[in-house]
Amino acid sequence: MALYDEVKDLPLSIETCEYETHERETSSDFTRVTTEIVLRGADETGRGEDVTYDADDQYALADAAFDLSGEYTFDEFSAKISDLDLFPEGPSRDDFRHYRQWGFESAALDLALRQADTDLPTALGRTPSPVTFVMSTRLGDPPSAERVTRWLDIDPSLAFKLDPTPEWSADLISALADTEKVRIVDLKSQYENTEVGQSADPELYRRVRDGLPSAIIEDPAYTDETEPILDAAQERISWDVPITGVESVESLPFEPDWLNIKPSRFGSVKSLFDTLEHCDRNGIQLYGGGQFELSIARGQIQLLASLFYPDSPNDVAPRGYNDPEPTEGLPSSPLDAPTVEGFRRE
Repeated sequence: MALYDEVKDLPLSIETCEYETHERETSSDFTRVTTEIVLRGADETGRGEDVTYDADDQYALADAAFDLSGEYTFDEFSAKISDLDLFPEGPSRDDFRHYRQWGFESAALDLALRQADTDLPTALGRTPSPVTFVMSTRLGDPPSAERVTRWLDIDPSLAFKLDPTPEWSADLISALADTEKVRIVDLKSQYENTEVGQSADPELYRRVRDGLPSAIIEDPAYTDETEPILDAAQERISWDVPITGVESVESLPFEPDWLNIKPSRFGSVKSLFDTLEHCDRNGIQLYGGGQFELSIARGQIQLLASLFYPDSPNDVAPRGYNDPEPTEGLPSSPLDAPTVEGFRRE
């Protein structure tokens, strides 16, 4: 039976919908704003999180009113939410529509599982495992290895996902390689019209490919200049931004060995589950990706990692790793196998 078939017919009763806004400073020098979506019904509460990046979009949601009350199956609720305009004032980016839909669907899935007195691992017939994680960080301006070494002084077992920039010198890359702790490098060349997006830089690609020979290379851009550089490392190429469902995986330049799974990019639970099954059938390795979640969604992406790709370099570290300054006393990798209620890590 398909994964989605295990949850699509869950009964779902919704009486009210509320919002809780969260804000927090981050290690990437911006104030993160997210909205926790709270659905209540039949004496149970379901929670999800809208991880849309634009703060104004989040503040507008706090004032929105959608009549979601009623009796559904989970699949019927998914169809209803996909037909609603969840951005009455229009999103600042089209992909945010998926982010918000996922926020509502994840809350509804949590509520439906709780109303059925079950949880996601039980519903899917899977057992949570301890979760290996890496921490994602930028290296400052000008970039240096200092932030990495400060974290390693606190926790020598920590590993990293890093965002190379054209300012990364050969010496810096060599210093990072010496740590033997860089698992993923995110070139961010698939982000369009965003502050973090980068154009394809053949020299940077070559330095990263050769200087960090065991690191997964995420979201490069293929151009006439970069294609021969990337072809020599094809088994290390991974994709994040383009991955929104099975069709997007099949549309990649080649069948990948690796993909970054960020649930909010898929919009619907069905699209996520269908893609997980597609990747399993085709031997595509997966790792989880984070989006500076501030509340319930961080535990949800850790839970999904524990069920589907626990031993990968998952960018799902506890929230404290996203704070502006390195902090002692945080959990080390791997995280313990989660205890679960509904669709939540408890």
